[in-house]
Amino acid sequence: MKYQKVKFYNKNGYQLSARIELPVNQHPHTFAIFAHCFTCTKNLPAVRHISRALIKEGIALLRFDFTGLGESEGDFADTNFSTNLNDIYATADFLKENYQAPEILVGHSLGGSAMLHAACQIESVVAVATVGAPYNPIHVHHLFSDNLEEIDAEGQAKVNIGGRPFMVKKQFLDDLQNHSPFEKLRNLRKAVLVLHSPQDRTVEIENAAKIYSAAFHPKSFVSLDGADHLLSKKEDALYTGDMIAAWAKRYINIPKKEALKVDKEVAVRLDKEDGFTTDIMVRQHALIADEPENVGGNDFGPSPYDLVASGLGACTVMTLHMYARRKKWDLEEVTVHLEHYKDYAADFQNPEGKQSKIDHFDRVIELEGNLDEKQKQRLLEIADKCPVHRTLHNEVKVVTRLKK
Repeated sequence: MKYQKVKFYNKNGYQLSARIELPVNQHPHTFAIFAHCFTCTKNLPAVRHISRALIKEGIALLRFDFTGLGESEGDFADTNFSTNLNDIYATADFLKENYQAPEILVGHSLGGSAMLHAACQIESVVAVATVGAPYNPIHVHHLFSDNLEEIDAEGQAKVNIGGRPFMVKKQFLDDLQNHSPFEKLRNLRKAVLVLHSPQDRTVEIENAAKIYSAAFHPKSFVSLDGADHLLSKKEDALYTGDMIAAWAKRYINIPKKEALKVDKEVAVRLDKEDGFTTDIMVRQHALIADEPENVGGNDFGPSPYDLVASGLGACTVMTLHMYARRKKWDLEEVTVHLEHYKDYAADFQNPEGKQSKIDHFDRVIELEGNLDEKQKQRLLEIADKCPVHRTLHNEVKVVTRLKK
């Protein structure tokens, strides 16, 4: 997973900490923002798993810490639902100015409620997904119900949430009263996906029904059956991410690249805008080649020499299995580890001449199965007889011409 750590300021001058996770095999066609749950941070394991599902579909995800939480500046005690919304607006502005305006908003728990409100104000957004979100932000009252009298009388109280102490001020509770979920949802004319677990004990499933009922179409609901509120099981978080990614593709514009026409067995194409990122078509099989970032590439795929090494490795394991089957030997599995590099070597026919670089393929073979030492040594010899190995050692002619 490729990522970039970024920082930017909200309207109150506090620096927010964020992380942008990017697809590993292409430039992102869409950007999304994730808002974490109440008193959580951007580093919740479930967020990482959801992000992984989105980037597989070419969607970059920015996840950030709200003011006063995680690595962001500010005092949590001075925040409220309104400041959370302002943090989301600052995040959207940052993306628009530095990358691309966000089209998807994803929010977990109270972060989901905030995203439903924020989507009304962020013009570029076309789709909003909530995970375990309360219908009304005031639902968080129950987290410190034992302290409500103290907060009302003293103006603040230290409360325990998830095993951690937080200072909550009366202004936080007062601000929650100013946000009408029904009004926002009736004004929201964007696609909405509601994901919720029937077994959620923190935010009851009835909240999902209220959000779904108040929202206009297009709207969808996915049951996260068996999951807890924090999606603490990896498989639940991955499933949630897969559902969001599949649903969102219906509402975003995914650019289609014209397929390569293959006149022979292989066709390779590189546009001038793509740096070293190269499209390869082998019959009906699409591949990507690239160069590492340290030489100016995007590292979206293997380098040309990586592909040559892969061809040698693939040919090696196929040849060894074919030979073992013919001999009826118990060869269960072959793994080949390869590394290509160039090194200087002496010209033995001309010791007085200059040294030149030659290509080295360092090949290490692992054999699994009921094989004796003699059989293993024979397979090692056969590895040097695989067709690609022979090609690399033989004289090769490459005939090049322009297509008419």
